[in-house]
Amino acid sequence: MSNTSHVAATNAAAEVPPTPSTLKTGRRAVLAASIGNALEWYDFSVYAFFAVYIAQNFFSHSDAGAELLEAFLAFGLGFVVRPLGALVLGVYGDRAGRKAALTVTILVMALGTAIIAFAPPYTAIGFGAPLLIVCGRMLQGFSAGGEVGGAAAFLIEHAPPNKKGKYASWLQASMAISNILGALVATAVTLLLTREQVGEWGWRLPFILGLAIAPVGLWLRKTLHETPQFEAEMDRQHRAHQAAKTPLLQVVRDYPKALATGFGFSVLWAVCVYVLIIFMPIYVQRTLHFPGQQAFLAALIGNCFMAVACVYAGALSDRFGRRAVLTWGATLMLVGVYPLLAWLQAAHTLSALIVVQVVFCVMVALFTGVAPSALSELFPTRVRSTGMSLSYNAAVTIFGGFAPAILTWLTESTGNAFAPAWYVMGASVVALISIVCLPRQA
Repeated sequence: MSNTSHVAATNAAAEVPPTPSTLKTGRRAVLAASIGNALEWYDFSVYAFFAVYIAQNFFSHSDAGAELLEAFLAFGLGFVVRPLGALVLGVYGDRAGRKAALTVTILVMALGTAIIAFAPPYTAIGFGAPLLIVCGRMLQGFSAGGEVGGAAAFLIEHAPPNKKGKYASWLQASMAISNILGALVATAVTLLLTREQVGEWGWRLPFILGLAIAPVGLWLRKTLHETPQFEAEMDRQHRAHQAAKTPLLQVVRDYPKALATGFGFSVLWAVCVYVLIIFMPIYVQRTLHFPGQQAFLAALIGNCFMAVACVYAGALSDRFGRRAVLTWGATLMLVGVYPLLAWLQAAHTLSALIVVQVVFCVMVALFTGVAPSALSELFPTRVRSTGMSLSYNAAVTIFGGFAPAILTWLTESTGNAFAPAWYVMGASVVALISIVCLPRQA
Protein backbone atom coordinates (compact mmCIF):
# COMPACT_ATOMS: atom_id res chain seq x y z
CA MET A 1 0.00 0.00 0.00
CA SER A 2 1.38 3.43 -0.93
CA ASN A 3 2.00 6.11 1.68
CA THR A 4 -0.91 8.16 0.37
CA SER A 5 -3.30 5.22 0.42
CA HIS A 6 -2.11 4.25 3.88
CA VAL A 7 -2.78 7.75 5.22
CA ALA A 8 -6.24 7.78 3.62
CA ALA A 9 -7.08 4.38 5.09
CA THR A 10 -5.76 5.33 8.53
CA ASN A 11 -7.69 8.60 8.57
CA ALA A 12 -10.85 6.87 7.40
CA ALA A 13 -10.53 4.31 10.17
CA ALA A 14 -10.21 7.09 12.70
CA GLU A 15 -13.31 8.92 11.47
CA VAL A 16 -16.13 9.20 13.99
CA PRO A 17 -19.59 9.31 12.33
CA PRO A 18 -21.20 12.74 12.92
CA THR A 19 -24.20 13.05 15.22
CA PRO A 20 -26.25 16.16 16.12
CA SER A 21 -24.20 16.40 19.31
CA THR A 22 -20.83 16.16 17.55
CA LEU A 23 -21.94 18.64 14.88
CA LYS A 24 -22.83 21.14 17.60
CA THR A 25 -19.49 20.49 19.30
CA GLY A 26 -17.74 20.96 15.96
CA ARG A 27 -19.32 24.37 15.43
CA ARG A 28 -18.31 25.41 18.94
CA ALA A 29 -14.79 24.18 18.23
CA VAL A 30 -14.61 26.30 15.07
CA LEU A 31 -15.78 29.38 16.96
CA ALA A 32 -13.50 28.92 19.95
CA ALA A 33 -10.41 27.84 18.01
CA SER A 34 -10.85 30.68 15.51
CA ILE A 35 -11.19 33.34 18.21
CA GLY A 36 -8.16 32.01 20.06
CA ASN A 37 -6.17 31.77 16.84
CA ALA A 38 -7.16 35.32 15.80
CA LEU A 39 -6.05 36.72 19.15
CA GLU A 40 -2.74 34.86 18.93
CA TRP A 41 -1.95 36.03 15.40
CA TYR A 42 -3.04 39.58 16.24
CA ASP A 43 -0.12 39.76 18.68
CA PHE A 44 2.12 38.35 15.97
CA SER A 45 1.06 40.72 13.18
CA VAL A 46 0.99 44.08 14.97
CA TYR A 47 4.78 43.92 15.16
CA ALA A 48 4.88 44.25 11.38
CA PHE A 49 2.32 47.07 11.39
CA PHE A 50 4.41 49.10 13.84
CA ALA A 51 7.89 48.01 12.72
CA VAL A 52 8.79 51.60 11.76
CA TYR A 53 8.14 52.86 15.31
CA ILE A 54 9.81 49.86 16.95
CA ALA A 55 12.88 50.56 14.81
CA GLN A 56 12.99 54.17 16.04
CA ASN A 57 12.74 53.15 19.70
CA PHE A 58 14.97 50.10 19.95
CA PHE A 59 17.64 50.33 17.23
CA SER A 60 20.10 53.23 17.29
CA HIS A 61 21.15 54.38 13.82
CA SER A 62 21.13 57.67 11.97
CA ASP A 63 19.97 55.81 8.85
CA ALA A 64 16.22 55.09 9.05
CA GLY A 65 16.58 52.34 6.45
CA ALA A 66 19.15 50.52 8.60
CA GLU A 67 16.87 50.86 11.66
CA LEU A 68 13.93 49.32 9.80
CA LEU A 69 16.11 46.54 8.40
CA GLU A 70 17.24 45.62 11.93
CA ALA A 71 13.64 45.71 13.19
CA PHE A 72 12.66 43.28 10.43
CA LEU A 73 15.69 41.11 11.21
CA ALA A 74 14.36 40.88 14.78
CA PHE A 75 10.99 39.98 13.25
CA GLY A 76 12.72 37.27 11.24
CA LEU A 77 14.66 35.93 14.24
CA GLY A 78 11.33 34.99 15.75
CA PHE A 79 11.04 32.52 12.90
CA VAL A 80 14.35 30.84 13.66
CA VAL A 81 12.80 29.22 16.74
CA ARG A 82 9.61 28.27 14.92
CA PRO A 83 10.94 24.81 13.96
CA LEU A 84 11.76 24.26 17.64
CA GLY A 85 8.23 25.30 18.57
CA ALA A 86 6.90 23.04 15.83
CA LEU A 87 8.88 20.09 17.19
CA VAL A 88 8.05 20.60 20.86
CA LEU A 89 4.41 21.68 20.54
CA GLY A 90 3.67 19.41 17.57
CA VAL A 91 4.90 16.32 19.41
CA TYR A 92 3.12 17.50 22.57
CA GLY A 93 -0.13 17.86 20.59
CA ASP A 94 0.17 14.33 19.21
CA ARG A 95 0.78 12.92 22.69
CA ALA A 96 -1.19 15.06 25.16
CA GLY A 97 -3.94 16.20 22.79
CA ARG A 98 -4.82 19.14 20.57
CA LYS A 99 -6.47 21.15 23.34
CA ALA A 100 -3.49 20.91 25.69
CA ALA A 101 -1.06 22.10 23.00
CA LEU A 102 -3.25 25.04 21.99
CA THR A 103 -3.46 26.21 25.62
CA VAL A 104 0.34 26.25 25.90
CA THR A 105 0.68 28.35 22.73
CA ILE A 106 -1.65 30.97 24.21
CA LEU A 107 0.47 31.40 27.35
CA VAL A 108 3.79 31.59 25.50
CA MET A 109 2.47 34.12 22.99
CA ALA A 110 1.10 36.31 25.81
CA LEU A 111 4.50 36.34 27.53
CA GLY A 112 6.33 37.36 24.35
CA THR A 113 3.82 40.13 23.68
CA ALA A 114 4.15 41.47 27.25
CA ILE A 115 7.93 41.74 26.88
CA ILE A 116 7.59 43.82 23.70
CA ALA A 117 4.80 45.97 25.14
CA PHE A 118 6.75 47.04 28.23
CA ALA A 119 10.39 46.91 27.06
CA PRO A 120 12.34 50.12 27.84
CA PRO A 121 13.67 51.97 24.76
CA TYR A 122 17.28 52.16 23.58
CA THR A 123 17.75 55.57 25.19
CA ALA A 124 16.97 54.06 28.62
CA ILE A 125 18.93 50.78 28.68
CA GLY A 126 21.03 50.84 25.53
CA PHE A 127 21.88 47.51 23.93
CA GLY A 128 19.52 45.69 26.31
CA ALA A 129 16.53 47.19 24.46
CA PRO A 130 16.96 45.32 21.15
CA LEU A 131 17.81 42.17 23.13
CA LEU A 132 14.43 42.35 24.86
CA ILE A 133 12.68 42.78 21.51
CA VAL A 134 14.49 39.74 20.13
CA CYS A 135 13.55 37.76 23.27
CA GLY A 136 9.87 38.71 22.88
CA ARG A 137 9.92 37.84 19.19
CA MET A 138 11.52 34.46 19.84
CA LEU A 139 8.82 33.57 22.39
CA GLN A 140 6.17 34.62 19.88
CA GLY A 141 7.89 32.55 17.20
CA PHE A 142 8.09 29.47 19.45
CA SER A 143 4.35 29.78 20.14
CA ALA A 144 3.45 30.31 16.48
CA GLY A 145 5.53 27.26 15.54
CA GLY A 146 3.00 24.97 17.18
CA GLU A 147 -0.12 26.96 16.38
CA VAL A 148 -0.73 25.98 12.75
CA GLY A 149 -0.30 22.24 13.24
CA GLY A 150 -2.28 22.13 16.47
CA ALA A 151 -5.12 24.43 15.40
CA ALA A 152 -5.51 22.87 11.95
CA ALA A 153 -5.55 19.35 13.39
CA PHE A 154 -8.12 20.49 15.95
CA LEU A 155 -10.43 21.93 13.29
CA ILE A 156 -10.01 19.06 10.81
CA GLU A 157 -10.71 16.41 13.44
CA HIS A 158 -13.89 18.14 14.60
CA ALA A 159 -15.20 18.48 11.01
CA PRO A 160 -17.79 16.28 9.28
CA PRO A 161 -16.20 14.28 6.41
CA ASN A 162 -17.72 16.48 3.68
CA LYS A 163 -16.81 19.81 5.32
CA LYS A 164 -13.17 19.40 6.29
CA GLY A 165 -12.01 22.05 3.84
CA LYS A 166 -14.55 24.58 5.11
CA TYR A 167 -13.78 23.90 8.77
CA ALA A 168 -10.00 24.08 8.27
CA SER A 169 -10.33 27.29 6.24
CA TRP A 170 -11.25 29.08 9.46
CA LEU A 171 -7.59 28.76 10.47
CA GLN A 172 -6.57 31.21 7.75
CA ALA A 173 -9.79 33.20 8.01
CA SER A 174 -9.05 33.81 11.69
CA MET A 175 -5.58 35.03 10.71
CA ALA A 176 -7.30 37.52 8.40
CA ILE A 177 -9.52 38.54 11.31
CA SER A 178 -6.37 39.12 13.37
CA ASN A 179 -5.04 41.37 10.60
CA ILE A 180 -8.37 43.24 10.63
CA LEU A 181 -8.02 43.77 14.38
CA GLY A 182 -4.44 44.91 13.91
CA ALA A 183 -5.34 47.26 11.06
CA LEU A 184 -8.26 48.72 13.06
CA VAL A 185 -6.04 49.41 16.02
CA ALA A 186 -3.25 50.77 13.80
CA THR A 187 -5.70 53.04 11.98
CA ALA A 188 -7.18 54.29 15.26
CA VAL A 189 -3.77 54.94 16.81
CA THR A 190 -2.43 56.82 13.78
CA LEU A 191 -5.62 58.88 13.44
CA LEU A 192 -6.12 59.77 17.11
CA LEU A 193 -2.48 60.47 18.01
CA THR A 194 0.14 62.68 16.43
CA ARG A 195 3.10 61.04 14.72
CA GLU A 196 5.31 62.10 17.64
CA GLN A 197 2.93 60.52 20.18
CA VAL A 198 2.76 57.30 18.17
CA GLY A 199 6.54 57.18 17.97
CA GLU A 200 7.04 57.83 21.70
CA TRP A 201 4.40 55.63 23.33
CA GLY A 202 1.34 55.12 21.12
CA TRP A 203 2.86 52.13 19.31
CA ARG A 204 2.73 50.21 22.63
CA LEU A 205 -1.08 50.38 22.86
CA PRO A 206 -1.76 47.59 20.30
CA PHE A 207 0.57 45.24 22.19
CA ILE A 208 -1.04 46.05 25.53
CA LEU A 209 -4.47 45.35 24.03
CA GLY A 210 -3.08 42.10 22.69
CA LEU A 211 -2.48 40.85 26.23
CA ALA A 212 -6.20 40.04 26.31
CA ILE A 213 -5.12 36.85 24.56
CA ALA A 214 -4.23 35.25 27.90
CA PRO A 215 -7.56 35.34 29.81
CA VAL A 216 -9.82 35.17 26.75
CA GLY A 217 -7.83 32.46 25.01
CA LEU A 218 -7.50 30.30 28.10
CA TRP A 219 -11.21 30.58 28.87
CA LEU A 220 -12.16 29.63 25.32
CA ARG A 221 -9.82 26.70 25.00
CA LYS A 222 -10.51 25.25 28.44
CA THR A 223 -14.21 24.96 27.53
CA LEU A 224 -13.45 22.81 24.46
CA HIS A 225 -13.54 19.04 24.20
CA GLU A 226 -10.70 16.98 22.77
CA THR A 227 -11.21 15.96 19.13
CA PRO A 228 -13.13 12.70 18.47
CA GLN A 229 -10.47 11.45 16.06
CA PHE A 230 -7.65 11.95 18.56
CA GLU A 231 -9.62 10.18 21.30
CA ALA A 232 -10.46 7.33 18.91
CA GLU A 233 -6.78 6.97 17.94
CA MET A 234 -5.69 6.91 21.59
CA ASP A 235 -8.37 4.33 22.36
CA ARG A 236 -7.29 2.20 19.38
CA GLN A 237 -3.66 2.24 20.56
CA HIS A 238 -4.73 1.37 24.10
CA ARG A 239 -6.88 -1.57 22.99
CA ALA A 240 -4.10 -2.80 20.70
CA HIS A 241 -1.62 -2.50 23.62
CA GLN A 242 0.65 -0.41 21.45
CA ALA A 243 3.53 1.36 23.16
CA ALA A 244 3.62 5.10 22.66
CA LYS A 245 5.96 5.96 19.77
CA THR A 246 7.78 9.21 19.19
CA PRO A 247 5.71 11.16 16.61
CA LEU A 248 8.82 12.94 15.30
CA LEU A 249 10.63 9.71 14.46
CA GLN A 250 7.47 8.22 12.97
CA VAL A 251 6.75 11.12 10.64
CA VAL A 252 10.36 11.48 9.44
CA ARG A 253 10.78 7.73 8.88
CA ASP A 254 7.37 6.87 7.42
CA TYR A 255 6.22 10.06 5.66
CA PRO A 256 9.22 11.80 4.02
CA LYS A 257 7.29 12.37 0.77
CA ALA A 258 4.41 13.95 2.65
CA LEU A 259 6.85 16.24 4.49
CA ALA A 260 8.49 17.28 1.20
CA THR A 261 5.15 17.88 -0.52
CA GLY A 262 3.79 19.84 2.42
CA PHE A 263 6.96 21.93 2.54
CA GLY A 264 6.70 22.67 -1.19
CA PHE A 265 3.24 24.21 -1.21
CA SER A 266 3.79 25.77 2.22
CA VAL A 267 6.51 27.91 0.60
CA LEU A 268 3.82 29.89 -1.23
CA TRP A 269 1.52 29.73 1.82
CA ALA A 270 4.23 31.51 3.84
CA VAL A 271 5.45 33.90 1.15
CA CYS A 272 2.07 35.19 -0.06
CA VAL A 273 0.88 35.93 3.49
CA TYR A 274 4.04 37.68 4.64
CA VAL A 275 4.64 39.59 1.41
CA LEU A 276 1.15 40.49 0.14
CA ILE A 277 -0.61 40.84 3.51
CA ILE A 278 1.79 41.61 6.36
CA PHE A 279 4.63 43.40 4.52
CA MET A 280 2.41 45.31 2.09
CA PRO A 281 1.43 48.23 4.42
CA ILE A 282 5.13 48.91 5.09
CA TYR A 283 6.02 48.47 1.40
CA VAL A 284 3.45 50.95 0.09
CA GLN A 285 4.56 53.52 2.68
CA ARG A 286 8.32 53.30 2.21
CA THR A 287 8.59 52.35 -1.48
CA LEU A 288 5.45 53.81 -3.07
CA HIS A 289 5.18 56.70 -0.58
CA PHE A 290 1.57 56.30 0.50
CA PRO A 291 0.57 57.86 3.86
CA GLY A 292 0.32 55.46 6.80
CA GLN A 293 -3.43 56.02 7.20
CA GLN A 294 -4.08 55.01 3.59
CA ALA A 295 -1.85 51.93 3.88
CA PHE A 296 -3.63 50.72 7.01
CA LEU A 297 -7.08 51.48 5.57
CA ALA A 298 -6.36 49.41 2.45
CA ALA A 299 -5.07 46.57 4.62
CA LEU A 300 -8.23 46.72 6.73
CA ILE A 301 -10.57 46.53 3.73
CA GLY A 302 -8.51 43.83 2.02
CA ASN A 303 -8.48 41.57 5.07
CA CYS A 304 -12.28 41.82 5.37
CA PHE A 305 -12.50 40.31 1.89
CA MET A 306 -9.83 37.76 2.78
CA ALA A 307 -11.70 36.43 5.82
CA VAL A 308 -14.80 35.72 3.72
CA ALA A 309 -12.86 34.42 0.72
CA CYS A 310 -10.92 31.91 2.86
CA VAL A 311 -14.10 30.17 4.01
CA TYR A 312 -15.53 30.25 0.48
CA ALA A 313 -12.29 28.72 -0.89
CA GLY A 314 -12.44 25.96 1.73
CA ALA A 315 -16.01 25.16 0.74
CA LEU A 316 -15.01 25.10 -2.95
CA SER A 317 -12.26 22.59 -2.14
CA ASP A 318 -14.82 20.28 -0.53
CA ARG A 319 -16.69 20.30 -3.82
CA PHE A 320 -13.95 20.44 -6.50
CA GLY A 321 -10.95 19.03 -4.61
CA ARG A 322 -7.95 20.57 -2.86
CA ARG A 323 -5.64 20.28 -5.86
CA ALA A 324 -7.93 22.20 -8.21
CA VAL A 325 -8.50 25.20 -5.91
CA LEU A 326 -4.85 25.37 -4.83
CA THR A 327 -3.83 25.39 -8.50
CA TRP A 328 -6.21 28.26 -9.25
CA GLY A 329 -4.81 30.31 -6.38
CA ALA A 330 -1.14 29.67 -7.20
CA THR A 331 -1.66 30.42 -10.92
CA LEU A 332 -3.42 33.70 -10.21
CA MET A 333 -0.55 34.86 -8.00
CA LEU A 334 2.01 33.76 -10.58
CA VAL A 335 0.49 35.89 -13.35
CA GLY A 336 -1.29 38.64 -11.40
CA VAL A 337 0.99 40.16 -8.75
CA TYR A 338 3.48 41.93 -11.03
CA PRO A 339 0.95 43.76 -13.26
CA LEU A 340 -1.08 44.80 -10.19
CA LEU A 341 1.97 46.35 -8.51
CA ALA A 342 2.95 48.07 -11.78
CA TRP A 343 -0.55 49.54 -12.10
CA LEU A 344 -0.51 50.71 -8.49
CA GLN A 345 2.82 52.46 -8.96
CA ALA A 346 1.54 54.19 -12.11
CA ALA A 347 -1.88 55.19 -10.72
CA HIS A 348 -0.79 56.04 -7.16
CA THR A 349 -4.28 56.76 -5.81
CA LEU A 350 -6.08 55.57 -2.70
CA SER A 351 -8.75 53.83 -4.79
CA ALA A 352 -6.07 51.94 -6.76
CA LEU A 353 -4.37 50.93 -3.51
CA ILE A 354 -7.62 49.56 -2.09
CA VAL A 355 -8.42 47.64 -5.28
CA VAL A 356 -4.94 46.10 -5.44
CA GLN A 357 -4.97 45.14 -1.77
CA VAL A 358 -8.42 43.55 -2.10
CA VAL A 359 -7.37 41.53 -5.16
CA PHE A 360 -4.17 40.43 -3.39
CA CYS A 361 -6.19 39.29 -0.38
CA VAL A 362 -8.66 37.31 -2.50
CA MET A 363 -5.86 35.59 -4.43
CA VAL A 364 -4.09 34.74 -1.18
CA ALA A 365 -7.34 33.45 0.33
CA LEU A 366 -7.98 31.16 -2.63
CA PHE A 367 -4.71 29.39 -1.83
CA THR A 368 -4.34 29.69 1.94
CA GLY A 369 -7.99 28.93 2.68
CA VAL A 370 -7.41 25.43 1.27
CA ALA A 371 -3.81 24.87 2.38
CA PRO A 372 -4.58 23.77 5.99
CA SER A 373 -6.95 20.96 4.96
CA ALA A 374 -4.64 19.86 2.12
CA LEU A 375 -1.67 19.73 4.48
CA SER A 376 -3.59 17.86 7.19
CA GLU A 377 -4.68 15.15 4.73
CA LEU A 378 -1.06 14.24 4.06
CA PHE A 379 -0.66 12.80 7.58
CA PRO A 380 -2.60 10.29 9.72
CA THR A 381 -4.09 11.30 13.07
CA ARG A 382 -1.27 9.93 15.23
CA VAL A 383 1.39 12.22 13.66
CA ARG A 384 -0.78 14.94 12.11
CA SER A 385 0.17 17.79 14.45
CA THR A 386 3.89 16.97 14.20
CA GLY A 387 3.89 16.52 10.41
CA MET A 388 1.95 19.71 9.73
CA SER A 389 4.02 21.77 12.15
CA LEU A 390 7.31 20.57 10.68
CA SER A 391 6.53 21.01 6.99
CA TYR A 392 4.76 24.36 7.38
CA ASN A 393 7.23 25.94 9.82
CA ALA A 394 10.28 24.86 7.84
CA ALA A 395 8.87 26.77 4.86
CA VAL A 396 7.87 29.78 6.96
CA THR A 397 11.28 29.97 8.65
CA ILE A 398 13.25 29.89 5.40
CA PHE A 399 11.00 31.84 3.03
CA GLY A 400 8.45 33.75 5.11
CA GLY A 401 9.99 35.08 8.30
CA PHE A 402 12.86 36.92 6.68
CA ALA A 403 10.80 38.05 3.68
CA PRO A 404 10.27 41.61 5.02
CA ALA A 405 14.01 41.99 5.78
CA ILE A 406 15.03 40.51 2.42
CA LEU A 407 12.59 42.66 0.47
CA THR A 408 13.52 45.81 2.43
CA TRP A 409 17.20 45.20 1.66
CA LEU A 410 16.54 44.41 -2.01
CA THR A 411 14.36 47.48 -2.47
CA GLU A 412 16.80 49.81 -0.66
CA SER A 413 19.93 48.46 -2.37
CA THR A 414 18.67 47.97 -5.94
CA GLY A 415 15.89 50.54 -6.17
CA ASN A 416 13.71 47.85 -7.76
CA ALA A 417 10.14 48.50 -6.65
CA PHE A 418 8.93 45.09 -7.87
CA ALA A 419 11.04 42.80 -5.67
CA PRO A 420 7.89 41.56 -3.83
CA ALA A 421 6.31 40.47 -7.12
CA TRP A 422 9.33 38.39 -8.18
CA TYR A 423 9.48 36.75 -4.76
CA VAL A 424 5.82 35.69 -4.89
CA MET A 425 6.14 34.48 -8.48
CA GLY A 426 9.07 32.24 -7.59
CA ALA A 427 7.15 30.75 -4.67
CA SER A 428 4.15 30.15 -6.94
CA VAL A 429 6.25 28.02 -9.27
CA VAL A 430 7.48 25.88 -6.35
CA ALA A 431 3.91 25.44 -5.12
CA LEU A 432 2.54 24.42 -8.52
CA ILE A 433 5.18 21.69 -8.75
CA SER A 434 4.32 20.41 -5.27
CA ILE A 435 0.56 20.44 -5.80
CA VAL A 436 0.96 17.73 -8.45
CA CYS A 437 2.10 15.39 -5.65
CA LEU A 438 -1.02 15.91 -3.53
CA PRO A 439 -3.44 12.96 -3.29
CA ARG A 440 -6.16 13.23 -5.93
CA GLN A 441 -8.96 12.19 -3.57
CA ALA A 442 -8.26 15.22 -1.34
